[in-house]
Amino acid sequence: MTWLVTGANGQVGHALVQAAPSEVIGLDRAALDITDAEAVRRAIAARAPDAVINAAAYTAVDRAEAEPEIAFAVNRDGAANLADACAAVGIPLLHISTDYVFDGTKAAPYTEDDAPNPLGVYGQSKWEGEEAIRDRFDQHIILRTAWVFGAHGTNFVQTILRLAREREALRIVADQHGHPTPAAAIAEALLHIARGVCAQQGQWGTYHFAGQPPTTWHGFAKAIVAEARAHEPLAVQTLEPIDTTAYPTPALRPLSTLLDTTRISEAFGLTMPDWREELRRIVVEG
Repeated sequence: MTWLVTGANGQVGHALVQAAPSEVIGLDRAALDITDAEAVRRAIAARAPDAVINAAAYTAVDRAEAEPEIAFAVNRDGAANLADACAAVGIPLLHISTDYVFDGTKAAPYTEDDAPNPLGVYGQSKWEGEEAIRDRFDQHIILRTAWVFGAHGTNFVQTILRLAREREALRIVADQHGHPTPAAAIAEALLHIARGVCAQQGQWGTYHFAGQPPTTWHGFAKAIVAEARAHEPLAVQTLEPIDTTAYPTPALRPLSTLLDTTRISEAFGLTMPDWREELRRIVVEG
């Protein structure tokens, strides 16, 4: 089987190519702009994959507030283009979404059946992308995940490592709760699901996939610094916990987007990854 992966130069797209190079046809934005509906149709027709995995996304949460047209073009219209093209040739579409479709006010973990209420353009564009897929094609998997990190690309781990080498004190938000999730684990989950649904094992629909245990950005930063300090000297001496109100950003962030992952475990037999293991590997391997 072969899987066409869009956004192949992003964190999850890159991990998909690395995980299954003989099965994955990876296309970055230069090779396939998913906002171009005709280009999407041609790419799928030319390569005839068994399924499409959409890892292309506009993920600049704050910049999206100033660039809503671009965010919606990629996250909503691009998803719609892929769904139309997959429906036309009858192949499944697997699509990555986000915990930011929720407003973060629920005390318990969010299930797939909870009503989304995005706080910003990024979350709204991802939610409308989900809905565009649902409206067009039943044979889809929407995988909501959170706080993605890995060795490739720009993410929280890479940022904290850089700052910890440069500064003696860091101020980190401590009242936002979520799930750091390794890009490599998301890629493995998507490949497992793709093989399952193509073999008619598992059900179409929306699922949550998230690293364990949940933590805060401050807790995540403490773990990053502790792991790195075991392998190299660091400048940082203090990690000051602060509230969200002390670190204003253009986009509002949800305070708690804990995700219930029961459904995906039952449907596909997946175990949620321990993000600390991937963090250790990234730090050790540099």
